[in-house]
Amino acid sequence: RRMLDRGRVDLSPPGEHLARSLLATLGWILINRDGAAIQPGSRAYERSWIRDGALTGAALLRFGYAEPVRRYLEWFARFQYPNGKVPCCVDRRGADPVPEHDSHGEFIYLVMEYWRHTGDRELLEAMWPRVAKAVDYLDSLRQSRRTEEYRSGERRVFFGLLPPSISHEGYSAKPMHSYWDDFFALRGFKDAATMAAVLGRREEAARYAALRDEFRRDLLASIAAVRAARGIEYLPGAADLGDFDPTSTTIALSPVGEEANLPAPALQATFERYWHGAIRRTDSAFAWEAYTPYELRAVGAFVRLGWKARALRLLEALLRDQEPSAWHQWPEVVYRDRRAPRFIGDSPHTWVGSDFLRSAADLFAYEREADSALILGAGLDERWLPGAGVAVRALSTWWGPLSYTARSAGDTVTFHLAAGVRIPPGGLLVVAPRAHPPRRALVDGRAVTGIRHDTVRVEQVPAVVAFEY
Repeated sequence: RRMLDRGRVDLSPPGEHLARSLLATLGWILINRDGAAIQPGSRAYERSWIRDGALTGAALLRFGYAEPVRRYLEWFARFQYPNGKVPCCVDRRGADPVPEHDSHGEFIYLVMEYWRHTGDRELLEAMWPRVAKAVDYLDSLRQSRRTEEYRSGERRVFFGLLPPSISHEGYSAKPMHSYWDDFFALRGFKDAATMAAVLGRREEAARYAALRDEFRRDLLASIAAVRAARGIEYLPGAADLGDFDPTSTTIALSPVGEEANLPAPALQATFERYWHGAIRRTDSAFAWEAYTPYELRAVGAFVRLGWKARALRLLEALLRDQEPSAWHQWPEVVYRDRRAPRFIGDSPHTWVGSDFLRSAADLFAYEREADSALILGAGLDERWLPGAGVAVRALSTWWGPLSYTARSAGDTVTFHLAAGVRIPPGGLLVVAPRAHPPRRALVDGRAVTGIRHDTVRVEQVPAVVAFEY
């Protein structure tokens, strides 16, 4: 309880279970650590994956827990191989040699994400040689699929991608060209280019930016070729299969931030199909056996797609599947028969917990990478607004700590934005919280004209934003 004093969200009674789940999940993550090692569990998963650590670290950073992330990075970095390969997993025996090609991009991402939230240049400098090695290793992997044999014929869909791996558990029986790996590689190239620019390394920044752009072109071309060859509307999970895997596809939006570059019809079709499948579980007449609560990632994806009502309904359904409910946590697998004697992974499973934290944080604020904007309140539930309303305290963003309150009184919803957060290049955008458009909006008492998509741009803080209905 003493440690849970950083960024937090307080909600009126209709949102109390969500608010308590946020605090509890942070607690479970801290409890599941083993020294500096971030672990998804303390029994079945008594080891540390960079995959889990990167996304759990990102979740901790958003709620102000930077020190555990720094310790984790310094500890995990020691296990990098001399050739730049980042191990997928470390346990008491040391680094796991299994090739899982998402690890390199995830490591680079967490280094840069730590800097974005803290501005800690000292750690960025210390990690730079390891990042540079990881980029070179990633580049060597993709070059293995840029040879002549991949320029035509059936293998053309693999051109420029990373080689097959088993990082995605669904492909553990046979390695696949997994877009999960490729999207994390793209995140790594993007962050390495930005990191080099921050550190004043112009030559490396230009080279990495070129790698980033070329890899993105190859990745998008592969996705288009697979969709065309297989006649599918959705974004596939692996180039080999053209499979439907929306839970993995969510990473293309967060943390990879590529929603503006993906084909919009395919993006919409992917999550439309997922939504109709997932919501069937709430129908008592529908027979289902089990699912993994990694689906919590879809809540954040829905918020970023502008599907607030769906995001809230899905989150509500997933919160009902916490087991036990009073512990505010999830196992790795949820069964319809809660007493089924089957594998549950670990409980609490805090990689699942990290997906919950990241998606739940998106309800209150998220960074939109395409235009460098900070979006506030895109997922606020109208039921939380009366009475005490919503209170966000020191939620960490790329532009500093964000604090605000949102309350409704009669026909008006008022946001009080506190000082502290910097105004990003794309603006600080406050989203009107009700389903129907406001009659007018005011910033510091002055009426705003030309509201687009029911958002108001704030140019300085502190500020008061009011939406009148």
